[in-house]
Amino acid sequence: MSAGDSFYIATPIFYVNDVPHIGHAYTEVAADVLARWHRQRGEDAWLLTGTDEHGQKILRTAVANNTTPQEWADRLVADSWQPLLDTIDIANDDFIRTTDERHEKAVATFLQRLYDDGHIYAGEYEGYYCVGCEEYKQLDDLVTAPDGDYKGQLVCAIHSRPVEVLKEKNYFFRMSDFGQKLLDLYESQPDFVQPASVRNEIVQFVKQGLDDLSISRSSFDWGVKVPWDETHVVYVWFDALLNYVSAIGYGVDDDQFAKRWPAVQLVGKDIARFHAVIWPAMLLAAGLPVPRAVFGHGWLLVGGEKMSKSKLTGIAPSQITDTFGSDAFRYYFMSAITFGQDGSFSWEDLSARYQAELANGFGNLASRVIAMVNKYFDGDIPALGALTASDEAIVATQKRATEKSNAAIDSFAINEALAEVWQLVDELNGYITEQEPWALSKNPANRERLGTVLATTVNGLGTLAILLSPVLPKATERLWQAIGGVGELRGQRIDDAQHWATSGRVTALETSLFPRIEVDAESGTA
Repeated sequence: MSAGDSFYIATPIFYVNDVPHIGHAYTEVAADVLARWHRQRGEDAWLLTGTDEHGQKILRTAVANNTTPQEWADRLVADSWQPLLDTIDIANDDFIRTTDERHEKAVATFLQRLYDDGHIYAGEYEGYYCVGCEEYKQLDDLVTAPDGDYKGQLVCAIHSRPVEVLKEKNYFFRMSDFGQKLLDLYESQPDFVQPASVRNEIVQFVKQGLDDLSISRSSFDWGVKVPWDETHVVYVWFDALLNYVSAIGYGVDDDQFAKRWPAVQLVGKDIARFHAVIWPAMLLAAGLPVPRAVFGHGWLLVGGEKMSKSKLTGIAPSQITDTFGSDAFRYYFMSAITFGQDGSFSWEDLSARYQAELANGFGNLASRVIAMVNKYFDGDIPALGALTASDEAIVATQKRATEKSNAAIDSFAINEALAEVWQLVDELNGYITEQEPWALSKNPANRERLGTVLATTVNGLGTLAILLSPVLPKATERLWQAIGGVGELRGQRIDDAQHWATSGRVTALETSLFPRIEVDAESGTA
């Protein structure tokens, strides 16, 4: 993409039936890193996140907590979901709630258009319904519980809870009309669904044939009213998917909508079918462009199982950030897991990576270089002298890290981008060990060489500050100030990171960017 282009990225909107865990935060951080990176390339990046607040699951949860669905949603959003964004340092541009008036109006407008164009009809449906998924299930989506409270019963393969048999008069979306159109889309745009494992699953699913989709409920009333029949509310997924367009002015602000849409949609792989099958079919029916891409990332696993509150494997993000900080949280999940694949979380791995890569690697590098410039040159950044092969190798690594990390981001390979940048961290540490500036300082004849070595390392630190700022916004801002970076760090071009300007002086870091932390490896507590 070129400077000035629009880059719209959206997370899925999250159910407010419970509090967020690190699986939700993982998605938020990935979207935020991508948005920040594209912003620093001069693009008009825009990040949307929010909450899904309708449906039977929310209604039942609210009743169980002796409150109304709206009061329950308001409380969870205010107390848990919006604070999550501060906890992990998310720079979102908008926060959409499906109970927002702007959203409900957009849903009614969209639905009426499909109804008027003949894509919706009345009918009756009977099937297995999982309240946890808010979805009718096919038999191959169910398993027979082998033991426990539900032994012998059909349960949802995801939630391990019994499904209900529902029979309702509903309105249906003629999704079966769009099977071939979707297959043509997947073939003509191979990168529409990513990664390849998710794409292959989606293609095979659609090839088996699509049924029409029940898009209304009449057995409860917590949802957006169907505009031509207020005895029905809109199916929660049909409602929720429209947040991606309701937030940018669909049906209200045509200029804003045209400026932003289509979006990159970042979702967990378990909801990829909704976003890569139902959602584009809805858009095709409405005559609207499909998303730019749907990327279904893997799950976070704890003890070999998907993160789950119901199974008591959910970990609150604050349990990590209270000890390690938000930057470490962001770095760990973006670097330790291959983006697009499942990844296992453990306190031991988090602690080990924090100490080795952040405290000893990046943090110690910054502290040593700044301390030596202060000690040997009274804080003035020295001028470069004649470059040796070792110096030129560092310059080449800066250029390579910039180019390869930017290319990796274009492929959603956040972990690969960080690996490319970390080569510069490692090479700078090795360069200092090799050049021994403390030894050079002992002989006045080596003054120019000492200056070149320290100028080279300071320049490398500036490049690192820019390349790592989307992932480590707090630490890199401190570093940028300490090395005298000119202008706002977030305004520096990340696709030209090796070329940056300094005021010419460094200031001491009062504390390390990543202080060493002694933790209990099993609990993660300090």
